[in-house]
Amino acid sequence: MFQLGNAQSGTTGTSNATMRGMPLDPMTIQAPSREPADTKIVFELEDVAISYGANVAISGVNLQVPENQITALIGPSGCGKSTLLRSLNRMNDLIPTASLTGSVHYHGADLYAATVDPVEVRRRIGMVFQKPNPFPKSIFDNVAYGPRILGTKNKKVLGELVERALTRAALWDEVKNKLKTSGLALSGGQQQRLCIARALAVEPDALLMDEPCSALDPIATARIEELMFELRESITIVIVTHNMQQAARASDKTAFITTDVGADEHRSGRLVEFEETQVLFTTPKDERTEAYITGRFG
Repeated sequence: MFQLGNAQSGTTGTSNATMRGMPLDPMTIQAPSREPADTKIVFELEDVAISYGANVAISGVNLQVPENQITALIGPSGCGKSTLLRSLNRMNDLIPTASLTGSVHYHGADLYAATVDPVEVRRRIGMVFQKPNPFPKSIFDNVAYGPRILGTKNKKVLGELVERALTRAALWDEVKNKLKTSGLALSGGQQQRLCIARALAVEPDALLMDEPCSALDPIATARIEELMFELRESITIVIVTHNMQQAARASDKTAFITTDVGADEHRSGRLVEFEETQVLFTTPKDERTEAYITGRFG
């Protein structure tokens, strides 16, 4: 069984459908099924609910995220997609009012056990945010940041790690002759790939992506999607996206989350359906899923 280290101190795109009110054309769904009978489960969530103070952000989440696949989380704004994503590497721990009930297991280990070090969790489970956020440092230092924090000092080893991460992020050929240039000088799409390289430099097992293409143009978006397909050969990816066509193109499995309005008028998210992407987009089981993916609401 996979085990994490002991605890230490420290603690959005394109329209919803090809034509509004019309179902997505199944022919646009490009990601092939990648779920053989012996597929391993990386994340297993059981009865997960996440609150901020007294307000429940999302509840009733039961799902299993398979290894070496791309899992998309979709749903209307405010349904708790990003909150759920951040629970997978304990980023919500950084919010004082956040709390979680239920269980989140990672390779069979309880991520929220008292003995688990959240810093180690975030090393093994990387994250890429909606807006590219390179550090005000050189391209090299951006990528080398994580390995240095983890104790890598040897210049040759650092250089090899940086080259490998930039290559995996499909950026090496574009920046190999300007590694001392500021990461902030790159284009938006390049900055996002730099942030992906920064996450990959510490060799994570899984990568969480929170609307990584929402601020990018179509060409840069296509590059990121191609990169995701390449990366899933070696790591597990979970992505939040508002772009229905991106979810249909670029994911193997999709979870649809919607919002419920309680008697107190408070809106909270609830998982409606989790299925192979092609099945969910062509033959959804729940009418709320169909209404969302065809653009009748959302």
